[in-house]
Amino acid sequence: MSIASYLKKHSEALVKDVGVEAACALTGKSKATLGRYYSDNDEHGDRFMPIDVVAELEGAARFPHVTAALADLRGITLSYDAERRNAMSSGVNQDVVTLAQRFAILMSEYNSAIGDGKISINEAKRLLRETLALQQVLLDMKLNLEEEAK
Repeated sequence: MSIASYLKKHSEALVKDVGVEAACALTGKSKATLGRYYSDNDEHGDRFMPIDVVAELEGAARFPHVTAALADLRGITLSYDAERRNAMSSGVNQDVVTLAQRFAILMSEYNSAIGDGKISINEAKRLLRETLALQQVLLDMKLNLEEEAK
């Protein structure tokens, strides 16, 4: 996968995390404009989401999809600030339970996707969503462990 394609997929995940209608209202951009930012059509290959739009959307999203993608491309591991908004401290025990549940969902999606020997685009998108959810649980768990280690 090319860097452009990788960033576009994460831009799409960001918009869908926030919700298309909410993303339009938040950024003042139309559905068509937001769609062009993550379109893989050749005519939109050179269009990317402006950084101010990314910042606005990531402020409303549950996960910083584009920031995480950029960090991943550079081999950087992200860590959330302990002061993040709307964070609910659930503790490590709850994190372990949530981690097991999310992993089970991911494995179920994978089993369903690979059943016919080929992973379709929609199946891959579902797997990606579950992988991102699992990554979020791991980040929350890391924060809780860091807090307990203080």
